[in-house]
Amino acid sequence: MLAAAGWAEPLWLETTPDDPGCGMAEQAVEAGVEVVLACGGDGTVMAVASVLAGTDVALALIPSGTGNLLATNVGVTRDVAAALAVATGGERRRIDVGVVEDAGTFTVMAGMGFDAAMVGETPDDRKARFGWVAYVVTGLRNLRRRRMRLRIRLDDGPWLRRRASTVLVANVGRLQGGIPLLPDAHVDDGWLDVAVLSPRHLTDWAKLAWGVLRRRERPPRLETFRARSVEVRTGREEPRELDGDVVAPARRLVARVRPGALLLCVPGATTSRRPGV
Repeated sequence: MLAAAGWAEPLWLETTPDDPGCGMAEQAVEAGVEVVLACGGDGTVMAVASVLAGTDVALALIPSGTGNLLATNVGVTRDVAAALAVATGGERRRIDVGVVEDAGTFTVMAGMGFDAAMVGETPDDRKARFGWVAYVVTGLRNLRRRRMRLRIRLDDGPWLRRRASTVLVANVGRLQGGIPLLPDAHVDDGWLDVAVLSPRHLTDWAKLAWGVLRRRERPPRLETFRARSVEVRTGREEPRELDGDVVAPARRLVARVRPGALLLCVPGATTSRRPGV
């Protein structure tokens, strides 16, 4: 397909267990490519994006992971031919990325609490076999997890005190299965959208899930905010994750947005381009 579109012979750079994509992206940039096609899930995309952010090298998505949330939110499907068509004939759009102090760059969302515990406790073989559905069993097991006592500061505003199960700092609005948790979030709006989920028991979780699925304006036990920088402090170490990859647990999560930092191939025009890949 690349040859048919008139593209140059591509480099092939394989990730390793020790390097999910950062070193390969750096090698590609040093080689002078114009586009990097990342074949993998959100973790691979996150690694490649952390290198390409701030450059004029575009990122194209070939979704083949568990969640593929960035691809889902920008309309790139798991169909390889369709994804390649976006890379060769789509548009290029600058999107935001988030940066978590002491942890790295994210394109989808950073989380602390329930969601990170769910991600960390789901075995890789189960994810490979069942996809995002693998998270369901682990999620159900963590529904009774003790809520966090935390403080949140948005930009330079006052501290807000909450008791919550999880805090999500998001660059996109839809979760696995297309669940519209933050319907007003957009990848290129220059903001981070924050979701604070605070259900106390199983009934609250059920009401929250139903409210989100029904697209209610204010689902119960869910608060949403918007900021360019977010700081979360908790009373004890909590699990954390970036784009579905677990990072070191901590008592803090500090995130900021980098508006328009990443050039991304998205569905759009059908005119093929002829860059080096």
